[in-house]
Amino acid sequence: MQQRPPDQQDSPVSDEAQLLRRAQQGDFAAFEALVQHLQPRVYGLARRILGQTHDAEDVTQQTFVSLIEHLEDFRGESSIATWVLKIATNHALKLLRKRRGLPTVSLDGPADPEEGYARLPHPDYIAQWREDPADLAQNHEIRRHIEQLLDALDDKYRLVFVLRDIHGLTVKETAELLGLTEANVKVRLLRARLMLREQLTRLFGDEATRVVPDHRHE
Repeated sequence: MQQRPPDQQDSPVSDEAQLLRRAQQGDFAAFEALVQHLQPRVYGLARRILGQTHDAEDVTQQTFVSLIEHLEDFRGESSIATWVLKIATNHALKLLRKRRGLPTVSLDGPADPEEGYARLPHPDYIAQWREDPADLAQNHEIRRHIEQLLDALDDKYRLVFVLRDIHGLTVKETAELLGLTEANVKVRLLRARLMLREQLTRLFGDEATRVVPDHRHE
């Protein structure tokens, strides 16, 4: 049997589209296959937003209940995965906002006065990394450290980083989900990246190559 050229092979995106079309026609097996395909990403997103396994499981379940209720609403304006991640984000943010007495930051309020490019933090620990970052990222123990650093970020920076850099939403989509301007998303994303890099450099930087910054003229 002749194989199709690589550019004609089924891709995850085309698979998602086929499963969704079949689900919209009443094929529940296709819906279950779509859920199985997207569930790890939905759970991972919810877990990073909420920080608790039980809440993330609840949000994952709510997301797919909403999906089956709104199968006909998909308009193709984004990928199916992005559409489902938006549903998951909305459920996770609702739960986050309902938590009372916890030190969470308002996600949709006005920007802080210090949020701007002129107020970006300057790194205090500058050094070459002992190993290639790509190699470090493959190490399970190091990935656990990265997860802990990400969880420790302030909500307003962590959520932007998770949506934009980990799950690949656009700046515009991230802004709409969090009730922010696109400019604020860009600033918060840059601050998150800088803060994470600072902490990672402290963990994996080579002390022998450290450069002490001079902040006297700031």
